[in-house]
Amino acid sequence: MVIGIKDAAKLTGVSIIAFCAVLVCTMFLNFNMDIAGIKEEITMPQALAFYEAQVSSAKVVSMVSGGCLLATSVVMLLFYIRHYIDIHRKELGILKALGYSNLQIARNFGVFGVSILIGTALGFGGAFLLMPLFYEIQNEDKILPEILIHFHPVLLAGMVIIPTAAFAALAVAYAGCQLRKPALALLRDSFQYSGKAKRRGKERDSDREFTADLKKNTLKSKKTLVFFIVFASFCFSSMTQMSFSMKELSSVMMGAMMLLIGLVLACTTLFLAITTVIRGNTKTIAMMRVFGYSQEECCKAVLGGYRPLAYVGFAIGTGYQYGLLRMMVDIVFRDIPGVPAYEFDVSMMLISLAAFLAIYELIMRIYSEKIRKISVKEIMLE
Repeated sequence: MVIGIKDAAKLTGVSIIAFCAVLVCTMFLNFNMDIAGIKEEITMPQALAFYEAQVSSAKVVSMVSGGCLLATSVVMLLFYIRHYIDIHRKELGILKALGYSNLQIARNFGVFGVSILIGTALGFGGAFLLMPLFYEIQNEDKILPEILIHFHPVLLAGMVIIPTAAFAALAVAYAGCQLRKPALALLRDSFQYSGKAKRRGKERDSDREFTADLKKNTLKSKKTLVFFIVFASFCFSSMTQMSFSMKELSSVMMGAMMLLIGLVLACTTLFLAITTVIRGNTKTIAMMRVFGYSQEECCKAVLGGYRPLAYVGFAIGTGYQYGLLRMMVDIVFRDIPGVPAYEFDVSMMLISLAAFLAIYELIMRIYSEKIRKISVKEIMLE
């Protein structure tokens, strides 16, 4: 067995994202199915308009949050599989040299579906624990008749069973594609740079130019990590700003849920990205220290290129939450009386930006200390 449960357990980030996606989607979709059963009891025009708004909002939230988190889970899963193959090239090359086929090796990657099973199962169970409070808040004005909570097997299949099987199959298929290399190529343990080399008329001996080139190459060689950095700041920006608006537009519970999910997703993806960047550049950092580069110069060369991208992600998240809330208020809830108008909250954006800068720079400082503790001797003995 090439891959074990311990390896699958490292996909904690995938499990967390799956948990958040299933938690939100299960609550809203289950609520949708249950209120569909009382539609015939609704006779008042105001109640009917409220019913339609609830159905539309549940669909929008499920599609937007579920779709976004699904795409992130897929990217994170594929990234980890590729990363696993990169760091175990020699072991996999030996297996291929011994006569194992790509399929025989790749099918072991199906165990990564366990991470999805854990996340979706916990999210599905957690949704039912929160449903009594969620149903009460959704109908706190008693506009609709009493809504009872029912268990829908189709949701269990759609939220837990099918995603687990689909992600396991995706892991096997993607691993099979990545293993389509000769055994000798894997045994050489050589990594090819995907970008085109630029011709230089003369060698660059300036430290500033060297660190700038290293910063660019770090970004180019790990494009997936760029997505994670942008997504982390996007989640923080959109969810924190949206959570405070939800106190007025929906409920305190929805605001707290969005805030918690945003912080969890941001910290998880940021942790994964920065940890992978540092691990992938340990030898480079060790050599820089040997040649006299300071800790600050090492940090700027390896991590500095991601800072502008984090700000871009924050800006995208700000625009996203504003557009989504305007759509909810102007389209979904336009026929519901008493819904407050939504305007962009500049003060909340500034508070969110200040909190993001503080947290991001704190994380960068923590990881700069990790760079300082990298042992040159241990790297050289590998």
